[in-house]
Amino acid sequence: MADRLLALADRRFVLLSTFRKTGVAVATPVWVVRDGDALLVSTPRDSGKLKRLRNDPRVQLVPCGRFGRVKRNQQPVDGIAEILDDAAAVLRVTELLRAKMPIEYPLILRVEGSRGIEVEKRVALRITAPPS
Repeated sequence: MADRLLALADRRFVLLSTFRKTGVAVATPVWVVRDGDALLVSTPRDSGKLKRLRNDPRVQLVPCGRFGRVKRNQQPVDGIAEILDDAAAVLRVTELLRAKMPIEYPLILRVEGSRGIEVEKRVALRITAPPS
């Protein structure tokens, strides 16, 4: 399971699903990078996925295109997300994403209205494989 999860770091986009209290999945396309035995995602501090993750840390990820379109026969990978809101974690994911996508990532941050190091406006999600 961990190998399938970590293999997603090679993809440009993954569809990250978090779960409402009712169990209904809410999917969002995100960029993801590998950091050791985990995947990291950067997300705005006020995003709905954080509220859902505080209630249920389970996630599912599946490779997708820029706009969240999933190709046929793609199997989701389960994970557990941890919210990291300390400055060091946010800086780490920011540096890794900038290295992976040096043009696109800073551009998206500008579109979102973030300037410079966006530590105050973003959090990191650390995603690991669920226990066996």
